[in-house]
Amino acid sequence: MLKWALIFAVIAIVAGLLGFGGIAGAAAGIAKFLAVLALIVFAVFLVLGFTVAKKVT
Repeated sequence: MLKWALIFAVIAIVAGLLGFGGIAGAAAGIAKFLAVLALIVFAVFLVLGFTVAKKVT
């Protein structure tokens, strides 16, 4: 998911440099959404990892 966020960020930068403002804005919005989603999923798995590790050991 983070890989896709980076891909959309690069697309936004290239589109912005070439003057395609609408595409750059849309790609930047998608990249931001995917990056936030990746951080949320990471935080959930981190919490689950700590809670399950305590129950297993």
